[in-house]
Amino acid sequence: MQKEIRLEPQPRGFHLITEELLHKLPELLNFRVGMMNLFMLHTSASLAINENADPTVRQDFESFFNRMVPEDEPCYRHNDEGTDDMPAHIKASLLGCSLNIPITNGRLRLGTWQGIYLCEHRNHGGSRSLVATVSGE
Repeated sequence: MQKEIRLEPQPRGFHLITEELLHKLPELLNFRVGMMNLFMLHTSASLAINENADPTVRQDFESFFNRMVPEDEPCYRHNDEGTDDMPAHIKASLLGCSLNIPITNGRLRLGTWQGIYLCEHRNHGGSRSLVATVSGE
């Protein structure tokens, strides 16, 4: 099964999207065992799996990445779309554009404290699209 999923627009930062994805993927209930690949269709946002309980973890991720990849660096040549654009591309490359998640009995086989993050690296990125590809039985 393959499905394109459009996510609600989010402000810059790291956002827990596990429940939004599950709501948009009721087909997962049809799989006893399998794998789901999520692929981000954008170059200035990324995906990650991490802490799903304490929101300060997501805030700390945003602070760390902003410090590691600052805006307004004189070495950036790609700046036609704003000062947040080139740093967004770098952050997206560091974190990656896809995830592979096991499926067991119609559910994502995430750990107790794991959740799926949309990592929005633009100030105004707009809605984002993912392709979910599920295979299994």
